[in-house]
Amino acid sequence: MELCVYGDTLNALVTAAAMASTGHKVNLCTLNSELDAQLQSGGTPFREVELEQLLAEQVNVGRLKFKTQDTAVSPEVTAVFYAFDENSYDVAVQLTQQLQQQKSPFLIVNQSAFPVGATEALQALNEGAVVAMPEFVQEGAAVASFIRPTRLLLGCDTKDAELLVREIFRPFNRQKDHFQVMLPREAEFTKLAITGMLATRVSFMNDMAELADELGVDIEAVRQGVGADPRIGEAYLYPGSGFGGLGLSQNVTHLAGTLASKGVKSTLLEQVLEINERQKEVMFRKLWHHYQTDLQDKTVALWGAAFKPGTARIDNAPALALIEALWAQGAKIKVHDPQALDTLKTYYSDPLGEIAYCEDMYQAAEGAHALMLVTEWKPYWSPNFQQLKTQMAQPLILDGRNIYEPSYVRERGFMYYGVGR
Repeated sequence: MELCVYGDTLNALVTAAAMASTGHKVNLCTLNSELDAQLQSGGTPFREVELEQLLAEQVNVGRLKFKTQDTAVSPEVTAVFYAFDENSYDVAVQLTQQLQQQKSPFLIVNQSAFPVGATEALQALNEGAVVAMPEFVQEGAAVASFIRPTRLLLGCDTKDAELLVREIFRPFNRQKDHFQVMLPREAEFTKLAITGMLATRVSFMNDMAELADELGVDIEAVRQGVGADPRIGEAYLYPGSGFGGLGLSQNVTHLAGTLASKGVKSTLLEQVLEINERQKEVMFRKLWHHYQTDLQDKTVALWGAAFKPGTARIDNAPALALIEALWAQGAKIKVHDPQALDTLKTYYSDPLGEIAYCEDMYQAAEGAHALMLVTEWKPYWSPNFQQLKTQMAQPLILDGRNIYEPSYVRERGFMYYGVGR
């Protein structure tokens, strides 16, 4: 088939590359001139090595082409994918109207992070069918999460459209039927509800971790006990420094906003967001108390700035809240991150305090009065503790992801603070 993918999101690039890899002829239109130039040179703004390789392969064999918005859609196109961010709904409306002027009955697959009801609104503008297909692409493993999905939510109210979508996704749906078919509005709401549930689990465990600190209980033992209950399971029960990223935070906000717009006040979701923002500074509060509220001219090393491993993005990242809290107390900051340093430099182009960007993780720890583990990148899991102790001004580790064993770290001569440990 011939397909068109519109959007400049990670999901847009993954959809285009993955569909081309299964034999479809795909036209990718990002509507973003800077991204177009980067793609033409073989790069992407996303640190996804597998994605860059797949894009290059499909361009080289001619199944993937980059188009501009003013390029007319071929009458051979069977389906058009919308993979926009939450702020591009007006762009989607204009694009739908533009496609209608070409008088071709395209199937539109809406993967965008639009509010509930957006697919129905687009359907009112389109001669062909419009279906909702919320995306679940995971940063750091974007291609793998697309080609080996755990579920495919399809919001669709016509059998013909369902059959066409199933055919397009057939190469990714062979092991078992991953499709869950429902109405468009139900699919959009399901995506938000899933996000809300995951965020609630994280915030619940963060609340329990705070209580564990007060009771002298190790939250890790509690987490394992709770996760062993088959009614609960282990996923998203890890306490830490709070969650970041655009998707999780914004989807919870959208869900709360959707409920509020319908007159339903969700105290639970408001508390989930409040707990998460509070949790982003949990390591700062422990450090502040350790030094008896005096952090002036103390040097603090941060390992990790990205909101999660496997990405260079810092959207709503806990590191941002930590950096600003430390600056407010007059601390000096040294940061290491395997991928996000350039992003952080751009974000803090006019810094409010002293910050050093370190290409080496041990360089960041040199002369530090404290080391904060913020993002659980794999190189941080097994550091040379002897080297760290020699380099640091004070042997103090604040483990914001609970990746270290407290007793082992303390035996190495460090003062250790975890989350609920």
